[in-house]
Amino acid sequence: MSGKSSAKKWYSWYFDFNLLYRILIGLVLGVILGLVFKEKILWIQPLGDLFVRLLKMIMMPIIVSTLIVGASSVSPANLGRVGLRVIIFYLVTSAVAVFIGLAMGAVFRPSAELANVADAAAREAAAPSLAATLLNIVPTSVMQALVNETVLAVIFAALLIGIAISFLRISGDERKQHAASVLYNFFDGVAEVMMLIIKGIMQYAPIGVLSLVAVVFATNGPKVVGSLGIVTVACFIGYALHIILVYLGMVKFLAKLPIKRYFQDAKDPFITAFVTRSSNGTLPVTMEAAENLGVPKDIYSFSLPLGATINMDGTAIYQGVCATFIALSVWGYGFSIPQMGIIVVTATLASIGTAGVPGAGAIMLLLVLDSVGLPVTAGSAVAGAYAMILGIDALLDMGRTALNVTGDLACTTVVAKSMNELDMKKWK
Repeated sequence: MSGKSSAKKWYSWYFDFNLLYRILIGLVLGVILGLVFKEKILWIQPLGDLFVRLLKMIMMPIIVSTLIVGASSVSPANLGRVGLRVIIFYLVTSAVAVFIGLAMGAVFRPSAELANVADAAAREAAAPSLAATLLNIVPTSVMQALVNETVLAVIFAALLIGIAISFLRISGDERKQHAASVLYNFFDGVAEVMMLIIKGIMQYAPIGVLSLVAVVFATNGPKVVGSLGIVTVACFIGYALHIILVYLGMVKFLAKLPIKRYFQDAKDPFITAFVTRSSNGTLPVTMEAAENLGVPKDIYSFSLPLGATINMDGTAIYQGVCATFIALSVWGYGFSIPQMGIIVVTATLASIGTAGVPGAGAIMLLLVLDSVGLPVTAGSAVAGAYAMILGIDALLDMGRTALNVTGDLACTTVVAKSMNELDMKKWK
């Protein structure tokens, strides 16, 4: 009996201790282990990979189920009203983010001597055209889109199914109404099961966080100096400015909500996104935060999965800073006003086709560079500068993903408040 009691006491200590504190402790320990033991700690990487895989495991089921439930829970008129507002907020904040990124690049002017890195191995990828990006939103096979985790195509299909269910539920045909109700209840049940699973996965989060952070600092820690250090500082200052000027400004002045109350729940997805570097992987945590903030399910189940795909404000800032770094390093001068305009438009539109997974921003950077005459070709100076950015991309990705997720939640909350749908009892 005493042995069982001791085991129970040990488990109760872990599970009863505040999850956020456990995650923060894992974060700090990861930094220390990574800096002290360096490559000797890399054996711990599978523990972090397991955490990311667990989150990605439920990514598709939760996107499909919650989007279908969300789209079918509101009338077609309300769905159009919510969708239009959310998309406008996402695109406007993304455009502002690109301006902030370019401003940070102009202020800090990061550059590097590329004589020794011009022959560095470059990573080439074909940047899809705008027409191809828009066409790929419509999947030729829904099942293939699910298997390949083509998020935007899955979102499009799920929305169509949800909208169709919404129309059938208000139809005058009793048979069609019954069929729609059966489908709605099925996907609602799937969504609830996924939410229960994510609560279990989050109990493993402190261990996963420790591993992920230890590997990042063991690999990149003390080497992030000089010109790359300036790039990092410029990006993170840009991230901070965007949160303060745009997101907090929206919550405080547009929605007239208390900032302190917002951060009580917004901090959980922020930290999760920072260490997992995945907007899609963090989606269940973001949804739980939206629920706690009083956002109706029919709004956040629509806006958050959509935001995880098209609302890439942190990535937009990253584009501005890194493009400026490469231009200064290769050309010796920055961008003209017309070129800045091209970057704003390209980065904003390209964000629509960028997956919310670790490292996606580095691929998107290729498209932005090509649009201003800096194509990444093997052996070129541009390739050398791009390779240097890839060396610290994991660190930059942590900050930009945390910003992306914060933006999704902020826009969702403001839209809910603007529609008088926010549960204000949860803000007292």
